[in-house]
Amino acid sequence: MIKRILAGGVALAVLGLGGFGLYAWHPAFDPITPPMADSFAPEQIEQGRVLAAAGYCATCHTAAGGAPFAGNYPMKTDFGTIYSTNITPDAETGIGNWSEAAFERAMREGVDRSGAHLLPAFPFDHFTKMSDADIAALYAYIMTSVEPVKAEHKANELPFPLNQRILQAGWKMLFFKSGRFEPVADKSEAWNRGAYLVEGVTHCGACHTPRNALGAEKTDQPYAGAAIDDWIAPPLTAANPSGVPWSAAEFYQYLKTGTTIYHGSAAGPMAPVVHAGLKELPDSDLAAIGTYLGDIVGAGGADPAANPAVAQSLAAGVPQADYRKDEGERLYATACAACHYNSQQITEGRPDLGINSATRLADPTNLIHVMLNGISADQGMAGVVMPGFGTALNDQQIAAIAAYLRASRTPEAPWADLETKVATIRALGAMAH
Repeated sequence: MIKRILAGGVALAVLGLGGFGLYAWHPAFDPITPPMADSFAPEQIEQGRVLAAAGYCATCHTAAGGAPFAGNYPMKTDFGTIYSTNITPDAETGIGNWSEAAFERAMREGVDRSGAHLLPAFPFDHFTKMSDADIAALYAYIMTSVEPVKAEHKANELPFPLNQRILQAGWKMLFFKSGRFEPVADKSEAWNRGAYLVEGVTHCGACHTPRNALGAEKTDQPYAGAAIDDWIAPPLTAANPSGVPWSAAEFYQYLKTGTTIYHGSAAGPMAPVVHAGLKELPDSDLAAIGTYLGDIVGAGGADPAANPAVAQSLAAGVPQADYRKDEGERLYATACAACHYNSQQITEGRPDLGINSATRLADPTNLIHVMLNGISADQGMAGVVMPGFGTALNDQQIAAIAAYLRASRTPEAPWADLETKVATIRALGAMAH
């Protein structure tokens, strides 16, 4: 009897492994000769160029100092470092010998031309929602307009067994659902267009949705905020801590210009999203994204200028450099207030630091990053820069300013271990350089 049970268990295990093998296996596509530019219509190629920008293809597939789209950009994960691949039309080291069908399978299913599973650092779980026409346009642009570059792929730094591609099939069984975007019937055309862009090509949830222990987005907490590249991507929901709630109009303004009066400037990982990616989309698409995100936030029609957070920040008055004052206030008065002080009203280009999310998040990371490193000309508002104070102020002084802002401009509890946090972020910056 026991032998029969054991034999039955072994048989079931063999069948299970066989079934998994069949599910995990994908055939290779034959290599092709790279298509000629006249294989595609000019308007299709242009559509692909816009989509490549909106999907941040160059951002994620270009290493520092490397050729565009040639890969080896390092993506740090909890499991190790993954290096992006070469997606230039080089036939040997890129995707120059990929057919359109092979490219579409990679985008929709996360499987490369050879049949190997792609790691979910590539957001195929979002790209699967794209239309056939958009994927075809993206292929046309890459194959005809991106310069071929011979660049060997760096080996990913993943431990065994996570470096075994076949196991990604198991990950997909648990967390991946293939399929096109489906419009919601009772929503407007603009809302559905925004949803298609946000959930598909711009893959906002890849940064703004928390992930589980296996690196998959927590689908029950969409856009709830997450840590990304040593920054915090704030929630894009009603839980966003900004003093003034986001609205469709504010989202549009932010994505169009990189800044708004009530929400400050794009910095860190968000800067290239705005200035190297979404800027290529037409205004109608940016407005549609604003409509969709504004609905998720639950934006109302209240006048931001009448918001209590604005009143509290303005009522804080002129910061004093008097030696008898709190050290944080003294330092703020001498180093920051010339630009970040609004006596009568909040002014564009001079964001009030008590209102935006950086001062109100439970984690001070974003505020510290900006204080230490500033905002360069390719971030935030065009033509406006902020100097970094990392070389002028020590860890204790940066922490004092952050503590002063938190206490005087917000109702939130004090941040703990601020000085240690500043030291950690400063060290990360030193390692990056």
